[in-house]
Parts: sequence; C-alpha cells; structure tokens
Amino acid sequence: MKSAPPWPAAGTLLLVNREHPLLRAPESEELTAVDRRHPDILLHRRAKVMLDELLQAAGAKGSVIPVSGYRSQREQRQIWDDTVRERGLRFTRTYVAAPGCSEHQTGLAVDLGENVPDLDFICPCFPDSGPCRALREKAADYGFVLRYPKGKEAITGIGWEPWHFRYVGWPHARIMTERNLVLEEYLAWLRTFPAEGAPLRYRAAGRSFEVCYAPDGHLDALEALLSSGMPCQCSDTNTGGMVFTLWRDAG
Repeated sequence: MKSAPPWPAAGTLLLVNREHPLLRAPESEELTAVDRRHPDILLHRRAKVMLDELLQAAGAKGSVIPVSGYRSQREQRQIWDDTVRERGLRFTRTYVAAPGCSEHQTGLAVDLGENVPDLDFICPCFPDSGPCRALREKAADYGFVLRYPKGKEAITGIGWEPWHFRYVGWPHARIMTERNLVLEEYLAWLRTFPAEGAPLRYRAAGRSFEVCYAPDGHLDALEALLSSGMPCQCSDTNTGGMVFTLWRDAG
C-alpha cells in the first residue's frame, strides 16, 4: 500500500497576496509533475494526488487539462513582464499576481482549462458547463476551492478567475465553499476561534473536526490539544498565526 504524500511543510492555508508576500518557497522534493503529459507543470505532491482524484470523480480526465502550476520567483517575474508588454498594466494587475505575491509560488495552486486548441495561458477557457462545471462542483470534496470567484475581487485583489483552483485541504475547502468565503475571509473568521477558547466544530463524511487559531508566540494553549492523541494538522497562515485542525471520529 502506498503511503499518503506528506502535508506541505508550511501547511495548506498560506495566504499569499499583495499584503502577504510569500516568505518561503516549497522545497524541490515537495513538488512533482502534475501528470505524464505535462512534466513541466509541478504541484505539491498532496495537491497532485487530490487533483487526480478530483479529475477522475468529475469525469474530466483528458477534457480538462492543467495549464499552470508551481512557479518560481523568476518565472512569475517573467510572466508579469511579458503580460505587461503584451496586454498592458491594467490587465496584468487584474489577472496576474506580482512576483512574490502569487499563490502559484506555493505549489498549491493550479490553473485548469478546457482541452481546446490555442488555450490561453493567462485566461484559459473554463466554461460553466460539462466537465468543467462538474469539476468545480466537486472541487471542495477533494480539498480545492475556486480561489478568485466573481464578486470577491475587492477582497482578493484579483479578477474573477474561474480556472484558478487552490488546494486548502479538508475540511477547510468544504467549510469555505458552504459559507461562500475566500481565503482572506476564512482566515479572518478563524481568528474568532482562539486555541484557548471554544473551537470551530464541523461534521462531515463521518468525521468531526475542531479548528482553532493561535497567533505566533502564543502556542502554550495548544499543548493539551497536541497531546490528545488525535490526528492534528497544523498550518501556517502567513499572516502571523497558525491554524490547528483536530480530526475526531464522529460520535
């Protein structure tokens, strides 16, 4: 039996945007090719596995393809400069994150597109129909969220991108989707569930979860949580705190 890929060293809830530039790039061993047909498109190993399962569940294998995954600082700079030159600064600011401020640099974001000729690299075709729609509807069940939805542009700082999916893991993707929260809103909401108080409780898929937040330097209250013996995932947020997710058997 194959062991599950490890969780990203920094976690799955890193917020990367203009206000919160990425501080640490993933290690090369954390990344892998998204599939054999696209060996140059990389994702974090766990995100890759879950994307495979999502494509299979949505019946989208072959009809929905990866367009862009992990990008280095140099690659993001090149994409920014090329897009400014070819499409102008206004378009670039709407659809391309500045170097150091792109989710693609985490290895947890992937742009997907309908498998059609001449697919646009910056704005790939991703219609709200067929396999694309099925994938979007099932994304949260596999840990992915539509990162830049319509109506949230003022919060994310990026235009509507129906092709851009971000792996945040389970149960966070389900909670965010059910509550119509983008990552900026979700992390702000989690701050209202401090480690020393009542956690956010959520039940799904035969399990119950407890989620709490602790600012950097205030982790003492988590000692009992981490010593409980229950599976616990920890994620940096890149905003000055950590999110802890405790997995319990539903009772």
